[in-house]
Amino acid sequence: QVQLVESGGGLVQAGGSLRLSCAASGRTFSGYTMGWFRQAPGKEREFVTAINWSGSSTLYTDSVKGRFTISRDGAKSTVYLQMNSLKPEDSGVYYCAAAPYYVGSRKDQYNYWGQGTQVTVSS
Repeated sequence: QVQLVESGGGLVQAGGSLRLSCAASGRTFSGYTMGWFRQAPGKEREFVTAINWSGSSTLYTDSVKGRFTISRDGAKSTVYLQMNSLKPEDSGVYYCAAAPYYVGSRKDQYNYWGQGTQVTVSS
């Protein structure tokens, strides 16, 4: 059974940093893109960033460019999201997801999802 488990969320003041982790288990994720999405209350789940299976290609939504960094450790089947200069609008539940051979922002291409971790940025 495939599992994606996120951790590292919490409460932080604006301008602060958090590092999210997503541990994958249950199968090999070689060839899979790993992505992060977020969902604020009353809003749709939106794409944040993704990294291809080798780590050679990344994609970011415009609002987080220069502040967030995605990385992955293939040996540990773990993907990380370093979030710096956090803003209140970054608040929401952050979800880790996996997509086979797709590097992009479309939710429907990701077929494995974690349960999410809450990030709250206070002003």
